[in-house]
Amino acid sequence: MTQRISANQVLDCKGLACPMPIVRTKKSIDTLMPGEVIEVQATDKGSLADIQGWAKNTGHQYLGTLHEGEVLRHFVRKAFLDEEKEDQTYPNTITNETVMNKLDAKESLVIVDVREPAEYAFNHIPGAKSIPLGELDKRLDEISMSDDIYVICRTGRRSGYACQLLNEKGYRVTNVEPGMSEWTGPMEQTGR
Repeated sequence: MTQRISANQVLDCKGLACPMPIVRTKKSIDTLMPGEVIEVQATDKGSLADIQGWAKNTGHQYLGTLHEGEVLRHFVRKAFLDEEKEDQTYPNTITNETVMNKLDAKESLVIVDVREPAEYAFNHIPGAKSIPLGELDKRLDEISMSDDIYVICRTGRRSGYACQLLNEKGYRVTNVEPGMSEWTGPMEQTGR
């Protein structure tokens, strides 16, 4: 017998891509009382890592995610005042343009793309390594601590969470902003 999980509020983010599920969750969670639970329904596979990273970064408690077909049902408990943290952005950033200039100058860059595999497959920076944010913790052995690492996603939000995680583990990382949504440099596709 399956137990039905209830929430104080249900937020429909189906069909929305990063960063919109987080933007809408931030606004909605403000209407809840501390300790209440919001269910965020999303179809973007990247929303799982986004919600987990955002909750950790703000003090809210990520409770878990249920998979129902294409829909991810994320559950987050609103923090009490003494648990809340200011949502922090990773401070060490670089612009798309500066990264493009480095690539044009033939500098050897280590670029880690933390978007989901389908996002990466359709357009990514040549030579960028695909490690989705949700897999990053398990794949740290694929990144050298001696390299300067440039982390990119679609908008800079997931890559910011990735940078915080990598920085806490001793890596030298820089967040590429605004990310692939505004990238005008060289791109390639895989999986054709």
